[in-house]
Amino acid sequence: MTRLFITEESNVILPIKRPLTNCLYVVGTLLFLSCSDDSSDSGTTPPASGGTDTSEANDITDIELTSSSGDCSDYVGTYTSSVTDVNNSVNFTGSLVIAVSGSKCTFTSNSIPNHDFHDGSASFATDVTEVDADFEITTNPTDASSVTQLTLEYDNAVYLNGAKLDLLAAACYGVGNEPLGQEKIGCGDGNVWRYDPMYTGNDFGTDTHNAHTQPDGTYHYHGSPMALFDNTDPTAASPVIGFAADGYPIFGPYIDDNGTIREVQSGYTLKTGARVSQTGEGAFPGGNYDGTYRDDWEWTDAGDLDECNGMTVNGVYGYYVTNAFPWVMACYKGTLDASFKKGR
Repeated sequence: MTRLFITEESNVILPIKRPLTNCLYVVGTLLFLSCSDDSSDSGTTPPASGGTDTSEANDITDIELTSSSGDCSDYVGTYTSSVTDVNNSVNFTGSLVIAVSGSKCTFTSNSIPNHDFHDGSASFATDVTEVDADFEITTNPTDASSVTQLTLEYDNAVYLNGAKLDLLAAACYGVGNEPLGQEKIGCGDGNVWRYDPMYTGNDFGTDTHNAHTQPDGTYHYHGSPMALFDNTDPTAASPVIGFAADGYPIFGPYIDDNGTIREVQSGYTLKTGARVSQTGEGAFPGGNYDGTYRDDWEWTDAGDLDECNGMTVNGVYGYYVTNAFPWVMACYKGTLDASFKKGR
């Protein structure tokens, strides 16, 4: 029988597949177990004062998060997972260490997620490989004087399973010769009519977690990671699932609206009618606005969220996963950390 050990403070649900005794403690918002079973005399040694338990990694394979803490230091720990590239039948071990030093949290990962991947009708251009990644998150994010737009120069965020969010594709109308699944490398930041990888009419070869690989084999998301929160029958607001490059937390899509759990609504609206030519467009695709391109959308303040796809709840500003454009975030409210710059 599988047993679940859960506390109000924990942000993970860990399946325990055998009877355990002497489960002793919880540290911060992460669930740490010090247990022994019928075949062992003792469990692991707890961290002395809430730091990272380096004696044994915590298995987060297929966990669903529950914590709403927007403080990255509350997630300090050493984590591992055992997952499979489904279509290639290859096994991987995910590795993530979250630590805190001064005013920064560090995320050190091998970019392997905590769930199976490359499933369904996914068609990855390159095979997934372990890619070392290091990100730094400020423990005290603040708004900049103005918002910063997304660019190809920076990764957008790191999720709490160690894999990154990279929303933009290097694919624009009339740029590159490869099919969309290859991301048409060559479309820079100055181009308009950029394809949206999340639009159902575009084929970016993503798996059921809205993710695929970059040319170097890095697994990355273009939208909701799906597996990190309850998608089926949520009875509470969605948890924090990661942190953006400016330090603000990212929440799942469900909010508590005066006792009613519902999906948060983006403030972006699909434009209507025929597309209008834009400055700097290169080639013009014509046709009607239908969501194929990011420029098919405009922020109209029609939903719950601001122009960056965020809002403040209980005094904490954060970005929210939405099931419509811009999917996670559309700009940054704070100042980007240089550790998210690609190729540094």
